Amino acid sequence: MSKIHPTAIIHPSSKIDSSVEIGAYSIIGENVSIDSNTIIGPHVVISGNCDIGKENKIYQFASIAEIPQDKKYEGEDCRLIIGSGNTIREYCTINRGTKAGGKSETRVGDNNWIMAYVHIAHDCIVGNNNVMSNSTSLAGHVIMGNNIVLAGYVLVHQFCRIGDFAFAGMGAALNQDLPPYLLATGSFAKTHGLNREGLRRNNFDQKKINALHKAYKLIFRSSNNPTNTNELDILCQEYEEVSKLLNFIEKSDRGVIQSSKQE
Repeated sequence: MSKIHPTAIIHPSSKIDSSVEIGAYSIIGENVSIDSNTIIGPHVVISGNCDIGKENKIYQFASIAEIPQDKKYEGEDCRLIIGSGNTIREYCTINRGTKAGGKSETRVGDNNWIMAYVHIAHDCIVGNNNVMSNSTSLAGHVIMGNNIVLAGYVLVHQFCRIGDFAFAGMGAALNQDLPPYLLATGSFAKTHGLNREGLRRNNFDQKKINALHKAYKLIFRSSNNPTNTNELDILCQEYEEVSKLLNFIEKSDRGVIQSSKQE
């Protein structure tokens, strides 16, 4: 028995693995490839120029690989690439890239949990094992790392970066980069120290958490002086995580969000 509902419309150029399930009234456009054991629910639209990996589940009324919401887009050939093991819930919208993004593609990695009404705009790069809660929106060219949690209604400004193991609380508006391992909340969001619970859940031992906390205090709470620099250098030598934190900050084009001065 076919796993594709007879009411589904599939462009003849698309490549669909025989194990893929496609629900009623879904539309699969031109130049779409879908790998094994992926489930496409009813009333899903995958517009075209899209590669989808293995064992994803895309729920009803999602709009995948539609053209970008960008006035500079002129119909150029761009793609959306989705990895494996992702859950994409109802009414999510994930757009293709643009030539202005450099690689002309939007990318979503593996094992992401993308809840209802999430929007991922053109040229975004989303890593692995992230949680994006209901109605979170990424503007164009946002780069997300891995193991990040964005709570409900989080808004991320275009060209921002979010580092590994970061957490943004409900309704946070990120206008600058959120460094790895940190927690941020509020409109015009500010940091409130480490994402301690997230680090514990990801098996960070207490020594690493203490080292990151000390580095955070030196970077965000202390005046810039040679003593602080020496302490940070020592921490970087001992802990790879501290080095990653500093490298992320040093490479920020938009600047990083500032501390709330409270924890």
